[in-house]
This record gives sequence, C-alpha cells and structure tokens, in this order.
Amino acid sequence: MKKILVVDDSPVVRSFHINILKTAGYKTEGAADGVEALEKSMARPYDLILCDINMPNMDGLTFIQKYREAEQQTPIIILTTQEEAAHRRKGFEAGANLYIVKPVKPENLMLHISLLLGGVK
Repeated sequence: MKKILVVDDSPVVRSFHINILKTAGYKTEGAADGVEALEKSMARPYDLILCDINMPNMDGLTFIQKYREAEQQTPIIILTTQEEAAHRRKGFEAGANLYIVKPVKPENLMLHISLLLGGVK
C-alpha cells in the first residue's frame, strides 16, 4: 500500500485530502507545516507528498528545498491557491514534480497521483 504525506496548515483541507486518498486505498499521514513535514519525511519513507505553499513556521517551498537538499527523491505535488506563473516557477525550482492550483476535483487529483506513482496504489 502506497503511503502519502499531506502537508497543509488548514485542518479542514488536510482532512479532506486525507479522506479522498484513504477512500482510494492509500495510507496517509498529515503535517500542519513544513517543520512537521520535514521531521516526518526524514523519519520514514513516503511514496508521494502533497504540499501547500503558504503555511506558518516553514512554508512549502522551503520544505521542498530542504527535502531535496537532503537528496530525497519522493515525488512532490504542490497543491495551492497560488496560480501566478512566478509561484509555479519557484515551485519547480524548489523541486516539485507537479504544481496544481486549488480547488482541484478529486478525480483529477487522483489521476495526477496515479500517474506519478506509476498507476499503482
């Protein structure tokens, strides 16, 4: 069973995405900010990380940058309301594999996740 870390400071958004993923058969964990995400992702392996950008303590871009500096290769999808091209560029420069603007339909999110994970759960 593939394991996904959902990083978002909003408990409602985090729970929403976790429930979608659990329904699809993925094992999930949540993190409320980049600090918690970095701690969790360095302590145990994940198959994929969903990450917001705007969060307290450590934002998503800083988390991704630090994660990649630690030579971690886990696919990362940025899931954010920031739709400007400059934010997209910064996201990819930090090391994200995909950049998706919220709101996203659950079926579209699942398609992107499935493609990044090779179509397997």
